[in-house]
Amino acid sequence: MKVLITGGTGLIGSALVARLQDRYQVTVLSRTPQRAQQQLGKKVHVLKSLDDIADLSAYYAVINLQGEGIADKRWSTRQKLRLEQSRWLITRQLTERIQACAQPPEVFISGSAIGIYGPQGAEPVTEASSIQADDFAHHLCAEWERLALAADSEKTRVCVVRTGVVLAEKGGALEKMLPPYLLGLGGPIGKGEFGFSWIHLDDIVGIFEFLLEQESCRGIYNGTAPEPVAQRDFSAAIAKVLRKSHFMRVPPVLLKLVFGEMAEMLTKGQFVLPDRIRSAGYSFRYPQVKEALRACLLPPS
Repeated sequence: MKVLITGGTGLIGSALVARLQDRYQVTVLSRTPQRAQQQLGKKVHVLKSLDDIADLSAYYAVINLQGEGIADKRWSTRQKLRLEQSRWLITRQLTERIQACAQPPEVFISGSAIGIYGPQGAEPVTEASSIQADDFAHHLCAEWERLALAADSEKTRVCVVRTGVVLAEKGGALEKMLPPYLLGLGGPIGKGEFGFSWIHLDDIVGIFEFLLEQESCRGIYNGTAPEPVAQRDFSAAIAKVLRKSHFMRVPPVLLKLVFGEMAEMLTKGQFVLPDRIRSAGYSFRYPQVKEALRACLLPPS
């Protein structure tokens, strides 16, 4: 069976391609096909544009992971536009192409993020929670999801994954967090009370794979580990795994000066629970943060 993946060279995408390529015929869209081919290997078919595909009917599934990195740059007006267009345009195009097929793909899985919930304080958040957020991250994700869910029909089931902070051995958020800890200068942001909803790379890839293959799954799923923690506890866990001191605190006002509006996302979080994916039968490989961090930070013994 054929699977089309956008964003296949990113952190989640490349790991998902590696997981699927022995059982599926994987096609990846990339603006730099030659580089993508070198990264992903010869088994993967790489195309430069969706325009290179005449009909999506040939594909069993479409997995949409494309999007500019949310925390790569300060949220200027221009960067916000990039964040929106890099997600909304491809999702709209995929939905329209799916709707136009006589025999459309059986499943369309599209990315989203827990930023859609906005700041939630200490109250746990599930897929059933009401959302009253009114910030940029919420509106970015809400439109992204609306465009994807429009493809849902009797012939195509749509799943949307609201991903948390992905922990990986290389790349991603964890790599950016490490330098102060390695210098013995790690510590929480302010009081560190806000929720930090994380997930190990193996598990977020596992969730996408699970949704791909479970025909009863459709709708919204939180892509987070079942045990979110306060940010201070996450920070302390990094220091403990690395056997480093943990006494510094990052003033929220400093983050505001450096990151601007994006600082809201870094200093106000949520305790997001993956109720629907667990109810569907997915079993987490890394349900607890310390074991996830050990897998990322310590070499195999």
